Amino acid sequence: MSSTGTTTSATTTSRLNPATLELSRPWAIAATAIGALVPNLVIWLLGLAAGGSFEMTDAGKTSSVAPGGVIMLTVVPILLGMTLAALISLKWVAVIRPAEVIGALLPLATIALTIQADFDTASTIALSVMHVVIAVAVVAGLEAMRRPLLRAANA
Repeated sequence: MSSTGTTTSATTTSRLNPATLELSRPWAIAATAIGALVPNLVIWLLGLAAGGSFEMTDAGKTSSVAPGGVIMLTVVPILLGMTLAALISLKWVAVIRPAEVIGALLPLATIALTIQADFDTASTIALSVMHVVIAVAVVAGLEAMRRPLLRAANA
């Protein structure tokens, strides 16, 4: 048993040590989703305060992307991607590094879609920053998942 009172084995980990950025797979997934959602909701509120409408027009139809869209488009991709990486890492821990790259590049690449849509300036800026928050959260969450797995594999 380690000095933090947690145990690890080569096959599983029950480690929850946010001070060293080490989380078990389920904790990493949950912390990443929450860790991206909360700032994104704050950014949405700041965007509203700055005059953003978070509405766009497509084929003559106006659609709002907030707050439901902010919640869904933050949480669902994170849950899907992180869960997939966690499941694959059960057999191949090295998958986490490529998942970090993909998890950073996809939200950053989709900023282009936000810019191309006809959002007002405040909404475009807020939504773009939300994509950056997701990229950072996913990389941090996957790294927090990877560290105890590597420690267990090397033990």
